Amino acid sequence: MAEASIPKEVADKLAALPEASAIAMRLKSEQYFDTIQGMLDRFAAKKELEVVYVTSTIPSQSIIGALEVLEIPLEHIWFVDCISQIMMAQMKRHPHAIVVESPTMLENIMLKVEFLLGKHPDRGALVVLDSINSLAIHNNTKILSEFLHILVNNLRARGAYTVIFSMQEYETEEIRNMLVLVSDETVELGD
Repeated sequence: MAEASIPKEVADKLAALPEASAIAMRLKSEQYFDTIQGMLDRFAAKKELEVVYVTSTIPSQSIIGALEVLEIPLEHIWFVDCISQIMMAQMKRHPHAIVVESPTMLENIMLKVEFLLGKHPDRGALVVLDSINSLAIHNNTKILSEFLHILVNNLRARGAYTVIFSMQEYETEEIRNMLVLVSDETVELGD
């Protein structure tokens, strides 16, 4: 019963926040796809938001496959995929996915997010960073913290929602501190 309520819980918590909010979403691995469903299908679709999903944990093609199974339309969902190339994943590239060579190329990630948001300036936006834990493996803490600060402030100026995933199983105190500095709210799922 608790698992079925995760998409609703995610959508309700996001809907309660004002535009331009930055949210640290602390979740467990088993809540991952329910969280995505709540964010993309129940929240972003209802608010007619353009979604830019930055993935540094799971290749975009895997997430796209899951969204297709869940029957979530991809029309307004775009991916900045930072992990496929580093994993040497030889997958067919989806037209809604842009590949960045490595999760260490933070400036490139920021430019791709700006590019995708600029394609639909008339729509509100939700930007998802999946996940801070993975980015922390590939980047120096100081540089990652600076990247988050700049990205979140740019997205706030645009009025975009920002959701930063943090997988509870892999959190460190450094990651928690970094999230506190850039987030308006921390959401912990299914307590």
